[in-house]
Amino acid sequence: MDNFTLEILKELEKTQHEFWNISHQTAEFISMLIKISGVKNILEIGTSNGYSTLWIADALKNANKDGHLTTIEFYEKRQCIAKENAEKCGLSKYITFRQGRALEIIENLDFAPDMVFIDANKSEYIQYFNLLKDKLPQGAIILADNVVSHAAKVADFLNEIKNDTRYQSQVLDLPAGLLMALKLV
Repeated sequence: MDNFTLEILKELEKTQHEFWNISHQTAEFISMLIKISGVKNILEIGTSNGYSTLWIADALKNANKDGHLTTIEFYEKRQCIAKENAEKCGLSKYITFRQGRALEIIENLDFAPDMVFIDANKSEYIQYFNLLKDKLPQGAIILADNVVSHAAKVADFLNEIKNDTRYQSQVLDLPAGLLMALKLV
């Protein structure tokens, strides 16, 4: 990661609570996972101001020159901030920004991501999973933030993914709790 991108990320960390960004530790983990897993097509549900988006795009840039991130944000103002941050860091060519309701965008997705990062409306996690679970290829990874901090809101999602025998999942002890699931078949 270049120094300029690091500076932008440090500035965005100051707004973590305002924009509900993931923790630095969670971002580092996701970046490392992208680099070691070889994923190419990532779907991010919940862009906000682009903090996690920059981490993901930078990891794709450094690990896989053909990698691409599609990120969904409901709020136009937040997406504009995220786009501006991506442009400043020279990462725009690795990102497709989609603005609108995540459920509608996911329903009409024209590619099968090999990684999905969920950090949006907690009460919709179960619906995101239900729309994606059959479309994802074997070996796909699902990451979902806030599964401990918002346990009551994501309980149905956690129960569903843990009981789907096509997926192996584990809640990782990262700030807010991060679920990681692997599609086995």
